[in-house]
Parts: sequence; C-alpha cells; structure tokens
Amino acid sequence: MNTRAPLLAIGAALLAASQVPALAEEPVRTPVAELQVKETGDTRTAIFAGGCFWGVEAVFSHVDGVKSAVAGYHGGSKADADYKKVSAGATDHAEAVRITYDPAKVRYDELLRIYFAVVADPTQLNRQGPDSGRQYRSAIVPTTPAQERVARAYIAQLDKADLWAKPIVTRIEAQKAFYPAETYHQDFALKNPRHPYIMRWDAPKVRALQALFPQDYRASFQRG
Repeated sequence: MNTRAPLLAIGAALLAASQVPALAEEPVRTPVAELQVKETGDTRTAIFAGGCFWGVEAVFSHVDGVKSAVAGYHGGSKADADYKKVSAGATDHAEAVRITYDPAKVRYDELLRIYFAVVADPTQLNRQGPDSGRQYRSAIVPTTPAQERVARAYIAQLDKADLWAKPIVTRIEAQKAFYPAETYHQDFALKNPRHPYIMRWDAPKVRALQALFPQDYRASFQRG
C-alpha cells in the first residue's frame, strides 16, 4: 500500500459546509436513503470495494450491527486470489470486504450511506488516493435483488444531490466468488494501529465515522 495524505480535519467547519461539493478524499454528510430495504433473518451479507481493503474493513468493523468484516478479493478467479498478483494489477479482482451484519440493527441502505460518506471517494475511477489501478476501484456488489435496487436508487439520489465536485463513477458489479485475503491482512488496523498507512489514511476514516454517524459508531473493533 502507498502512504497517502490524511483526510481533512473533521469538525464543525466540515459539518457546516456539508452542502458544498466536496473535493477528493473528504468525508461527506450523505443523505438518508429515500429507498430503504427491509431485510429479515439473523444476518445478511454485503460486499464493498473502495481502495485498500484495510480502510474499508476498519470503518465497517466499527459499525454497530456489523458482526464481521473480512478483507478479500472479488471479481476474478480463485487462481488469481493472491495479494501479490492483485496488488500488481494483474487480475480482475478488486480489494474488497465482505460484511456480515444484523439487519435488525443496521440496514443495507445505512451501510451504503456510510460507504459513500467516509469509506470511498466515489468520483475516483480505478483508484483511491495514490493507490492506483482497477484493483482499487470503487464498487458495490449487491448480494440480493433488493440490495441492487436500493444501491441503484441511492446512487441516483446522490447524483441528484450534487455532493461532489465530480461525477460519481462507483460501479455496481455482479456478485462472484469472494476469496478471503491472507491472514495478515485480516483485522489489520486493529493489529497495526501505529502503521504509517493506517495512521495517515484509515484512522481518520474511523474518526469521520464517529463524527458523522455517532448513532452507528461502535468504539470496539469487531474482529472478522
């Protein structure tokens, strides 16, 4: 992973300016979804890709209702589900995170709202910050038809809201096999809080989650 510039400070100035189109990498106060999904069962699964999977995993591991967040690879073959191959951009995989969540505590549309607010910049094509390549693309992978309807509706809603200075390029991708990443990538932010990349890039995303979504924030890190 490349080291990246920190997010802008979270505070009153950000909240007051939340209706101004955002620059790249800023957290954004995203709106409540107009179309909300009602899911049943003890758990549901969602898959998100948004740059380095360390940060995606770190944010969702602090969301109340998320039971696990597993870093991995989605979009390519089993043979290519290898960090060296994926990070070199030689596969169809995206670095992704598979989330298992309790729909009675957090809805899928709420996960989408958090994703667009603090996880990924939806205006960057095939990159996030200095991490460049299709493996770092911003993508949503619905696991049910209901999730797909809500995801498409929410992106359309965000397009109309004009929250970013550039167009949204986040893709909705068909679900394929998800392959968990190597063990050392799992719970990376928890195990390596002083890693320069985590400190400069991903810890600010978790702080943004706490600032923008205090009702959804969980102080403890839910291990994958």
